[in-house]
Amino acid sequence: MAHKPTERVLNILNLLSVKPKGLTLTEISEAIDVPKSTLYPIIQTMLERNFLSLEKSSLKYSIGISTFCIGASYSRNKNMLDFIQKIMKNIVSTINETCQMGILDGYNVLYILKEDPIKDIDIRLISYVGKRIPAYCTALGKALLSEYNIEEIKTLYPDGLKPITKNTITDFSVLEEELKKIRETHVATEVEEVTEFLRCYAVPLTSKGKTTAAISISIPTFRATEEKNKLAIELLLKAKEQIDAVNLN
Repeated sequence: MAHKPTERVLNILNLLSVKPKGLTLTEISEAIDVPKSTLYPIIQTMLERNFLSLEKSSLKYSIGISTFCIGASYSRNKNMLDFIQKIMKNIVSTINETCQMGILDGYNVLYILKEDPIKDIDIRLISYVGKRIPAYCTALGKALLSEYNIEEIKTLYPDGLKPITKNTITDFSVLEEELKKIRETHVATEVEEVTEFLRCYAVPLTSKGKTTAAISISIPTFRATEEKNKLAIELLLKAKEQIDAVNLN
């Protein structure tokens, strides 16, 4: 169960991170559905600690210098992300299909990198950098959930697994069997569970024995020949080997 005060702080930061011009207290309250009376002391504390700043003329709050400093510490990992993105570009140039990277954000996949082939897109993906999608119905998400046991996953989804398409897995026991296979093969598969006419493969990326992210290849089903599917898996496993080796250092 999420810790409500912490969740509200994170929701405020997530909201303002995509609102560079800032928002008023009323606008923040409406956007995250929290009463102003509850929100005000949280925002004042964040303001005092410089996680937020206030433009007095407009009474709009925006990201503060302390948040920026934390972000800067994260950017030290940029070299690793650049390395992964280079590998993703190579994958796309080889297979001519979309490659994405995601991390687990609560019960969702958060997409953080994406490389598209240089061609017309036949099927519009619903995912994009910054998008969150329930993890259980995506190849990326299954790869990220693969080290969880089924009881932990049931805790993540107390209301059950909701269908997005007619092919979405909604049975925990079926999902459990898929996760067992992923632990054995290191490859997750999803066929039209989020988007019709789209097949995806993904592999988990590990650091110090823990899954930290995953990368995937998405292929329209009409191009998903046996040869292309095999190539996708080979490319992903090779990428996993390269990235995991760097993560060990």
